[in-house]
Amino acid sequence: MPGRLLTGCGTALVTPFTPDGHVDEPALREFVKWQVDSGVHFLVPCGTTGEAATLTPSEHRRVVEIAVEVAAGRIPVVAGAGSNDPARAIATSKEMQAAGATHLLHVSPMYNKPPQRGIVSHFRRIADATDLPIVVYNVPGRTASNIEARTTLELAKIPGIVGIKEASGNLAQIAEILRERPADFAVLSGDDALTLPVMALGGDGVVSVVSNATPRLMAQLCETCAAGDLATARALHRKLQPWMSAAFVESNPIPVKAALALQGRMANSLRLPMVPLAETHLSTVYAALQVADALPPDR
Repeated sequence: MPGRLLTGCGTALVTPFTPDGHVDEPALREFVKWQVDSGVHFLVPCGTTGEAATLTPSEHRRVVEIAVEVAAGRIPVVAGAGSNDPARAIATSKEMQAAGATHLLHVSPMYNKPPQRGIVSHFRRIADATDLPIVVYNVPGRTASNIEARTTLELAKIPGIVGIKEASGNLAQIAEILRERPADFAVLSGDDALTLPVMALGGDGVVSVVSNATPRLMAQLCETCAAGDLATARALHRKLQPWMSAAFVESNPIPVKAALALQGRMANSLRLPMVPLAETHLSTVYAALQVADALPPDR
C-alpha cells in the first residue's frame, strides 16, 4: 500500500432522515456536496455518527452510493463496514466495495469483548477476505475493549490494514503507536478535541464529528497542523473548542443533528434509541456555533 493513504480531516457523516424516519436523499446529497466544497479531505459515511446501527443493509449501501456519487472521485470515501461478526463484516465490506467506496472503516468487535489476540484474528480474517484498504477503529467507550498499542502495531503489519482511527482518548497509547508505526500506516484522531495534540505528536489527521457543522474550520485546523503552523492551529482550536465540547453534551450524533437543524441543513430526526437533544442543551449548542461563526445570518 503506497504512502499514508488518508490524511487531514475526514467527516464522520451524519445520515439525514426525514421527519417520518426515511433516509433523506436530497438532504444527504446537498450535505455531502457542502462538505466536499468546504475542503474536507475524506468522507466517512455509515459509522457511529451516521447511525449505521439502525440502517437496513439497503439503506447502508444507498448512503455510501450517494456519498461516492457526489464526491465523484475528488476525495476518498471510507465506508463503515464493521461488525462483531467477521462473516457479516466481510459481507458488508463487499457491498461497500460494490457501492464504490475507496476504503473501509472496521470497528473493533463490540460486546464480544475478545482478548487482544482475538482482535488481531478478527481483523486478519477481514483483511484476507476483502480488497479495499482498511482503517481500524478503536473506540473503547462503545466497544468495551481497548485495542492496545502493541496490538495496533501488530495490525499495522497485516497487508491491507492502512491506518487506525484512535478514539481511546489515551495520548500515551497514541504516542506509542506513532513512535513505532510503519511509515505507510496512518494514525487519525478519533476525538475532535485531541486533533491538535495528536497531530503535534506526528499524527495524520482526524475522523471528525464536529466537522459535520464546521467542515472548513476543521479542515484548516488539520492543514495548519500538517504545515507546522501551530500558532494558527491553536487559534482555530480555540475557536472550535466550545463546539468540540457542545457536540458531546449528549451521545453522538444527538448534538450534531441538532446543530445541523439549527443551520437549516436537515431535519432534527434520529432513529430510536437515539432521541433529539434535550431542550436544556440547545442553548449550549447554539452558543458554541455562534463562537465558531457557524450559524446562518438569519439564525
